[in-house]
Amino acid sequence: MSDTINNGENSIEERAEETINTEITEPEEIKETAETAETEETIETVETVETIEPEVLEEAEKTFEQLLNETFTHLSRGDRIKGIISTVTENEIHVDIGYKYTGILAFDEITDDNTVNLKEMYKAGDEIETQVIKTNDQEGIALLSKRRVDPTEVWDKIVSLHESGDVVEGKVVQVVNGGIIVVIDTMKVFVPASHADVARDTDLQTLVGKSVKVKIIDINAIKRRAIASIRNASAEARKAVEEKIWAEIEEGKKYAGIVKSIANYGAFVDIGGLDGMIHITELSWSRVRHPSEVVQIGDKVEVYIKSFDRERRRVALGYKDESANPWMKFMTDAAVGDIVDVKILNMTPFGAFAEIVPGVDGLIHISQIVDKKISKPSEVLNIGDTVQVKITGINAEAKQVALSMRALNEPDPEPEVEPETETELELEVVGDGGAAERSEPGPVDTE
Repeated sequence: MSDTINNGENSIEERAEETINTEITEPEEIKETAETAETEETIETVETVETIEPEVLEEAEKTFEQLLNETFTHLSRGDRIKGIISTVTENEIHVDIGYKYTGILAFDEITDDNTVNLKEMYKAGDEIETQVIKTNDQEGIALLSKRRVDPTEVWDKIVSLHESGDVVEGKVVQVVNGGIIVVIDTMKVFVPASHADVARDTDLQTLVGKSVKVKIIDINAIKRRAIASIRNASAEARKAVEEKIWAEIEEGKKYAGIVKSIANYGAFVDIGGLDGMIHITELSWSRVRHPSEVVQIGDKVEVYIKSFDRERRRVALGYKDESANPWMKFMTDAAVGDIVDVKILNMTPFGAFAEIVPGVDGLIHISQIVDKKISKPSEVLNIGDTVQVKITGINAEAKQVALSMRALNEPDPEPEVEPETETELELEVVGDGGAAERSEPGPVDTE
């Protein structure tokens, strides 16, 4: 019995030992598998690191070090730095300066010219050099200035332009005593009125806000001041254009021009590099008292070459349309002997000028006003009177018309008869009642 129990216990112990051995065996297999995978991964990692070239690792470490240094770099007031414009608004510019700060350029730290359009002058992506004027570490903002950087650079440019004689573009910002102020890259230069390239009677205020080309004609290195000339800048360009016009000029040739200035006697027109004058009498077929009644400064006009003097460099321009010439219409419609109504326009000691039709005047001589002697036309006529006259003469070549009030009361003269010039045949009578014999022709006996 006991043997049986012992055998049973042995069987139980054997089964338990087998179970324990089995449980222990399974985790060891798993552990062995995990260790194998980890070993393979470690080998792969080592192989990967070994494949990276030393130069790449060094560059990566260097870049990281630079980024770290830049992050903690501190800007100081007065530092000059270059950056890339990231944003442009009407009042300020944001600049990426490569530090932990955002650079801000306020309008008044960019230019003194209140008319400047920042969006037109600057674009995102442009490089710009500035100077630090204040930093705020807490907000990460750096206030910048371009005006404090420009003076040295711009002055060097002004000096270089003076030495080379090159032309530069600027903007007229102000009229001052004796001239105007032009801004060139934030620096103000003075342009005397005599060098503004406008007529003497032109208001300089009309130039404010306009872009102009100038030449630096004088500098003061100590005070850093410069004097410029618009007239000198345009002279060279105009000379080349002017020579081209003179080479092609001919009477009757048409040009598109711009009225440059106006005087009492006419208007001066720029026909693309050469100035010509339209005399007041050429502005209209009707009588005008001042050119401003027809044209204004800045008007675009179509003109033609009426005459020119190459030696004196003078050009007379025509403006009136020949197809609307009232004289041609008058010559078609009027004739000597016609009776017309006219308007008294002006009076002189020797007679009165009257308008027959708009653009055509005639003269009533003092002796043709009334049939008695008078000392002056105003004894009978007044300016503005409308009177009836007879056309007594027309000079087509001189475009003159003679008028008469007296002739209205006088009979028309009988037409003159041309004397006969033909010869008649002389007849000789032969005997009584004989036939006439034809002789050689001779002059007619008028006695």
